[in-house]
Amino acid sequence: MLLDVTDLKKSFSAPDGERTLIVDVPRFSLEAGEQVAVRGASGSGKTTFLNLIAGILQADSGTIVLDGNTITTMSESGRDRVRSKTVGYVFQNFNLLQGYTSLENVMLGMLFGPGVDAKHARALLERVGLSHRMGYRPGQLSIGQQQRVAVARALANRPKLVLADEPTGNLDQRHAGEALALIREVCKENSAALLLVSHDPAILSAFDRSEDLGDLNRAAAAHAAPSAVGGTR
Repeated sequence: MLLDVTDLKKSFSAPDGERTLIVDVPRFSLEAGEQVAVRGASGSGKTTFLNLIAGILQADSGTIVLDGNTITTMSESGRDRVRSKTVGYVFQNFNLLQGYTSLENVMLGMLFGPGVDAKHARALLERVGLSHRMGYRPGQLSIGQQQRVAVARALANRPKLVLADEPTGNLDQRHAGEALALIREVCKENSAALLLVSHDPAILSAFDRSEDLGDLNRAAAAHAAPSAVGGTR
């Protein structure tokens, strides 16, 4: 088992001080190399769920065991170390550094792992079809090309788990399908598991295992309108 989540809870405080429970997941697991899609209503906690798994956020309670590490009992620095060795993240808005080239963005991602490997960074960019754009900055790339840089960066440290937050949300239907195929292929080639969240039915239908966060997350189900529970986003 690569990922095992038990009784996971996370809440946030409103300006008036009232706390709202956003994530309440009794159980979720992911096998090594498995590819799973998660859907859920807007605001249902999909990104929060990924950020908890990545160790970016600290859970209020519950347990996350990632590659044998119980990250819910670790300090922030401890979670950072596990994330750098184990997790690659494709953010919804890519989070590329605008002042750096494609190659530099990938190599900067390596600073938090075992070290910079320029040859591996170049190979990843070649694999995602950007051998002719390594010296380009994000502002000189199309949205689809920026996403390809983000995918290469996510794989830079040879992670065991890739998290993808609405990775096709900024693409048209044709490019979304191409991007999804690329992400899945590159994860498989690198023996990385994939946990992807999306609201797009076409993306979700491509996965053998697709979970509804409204079913996984008791907090999402409690706050959803009746028509949204079990919906596509």
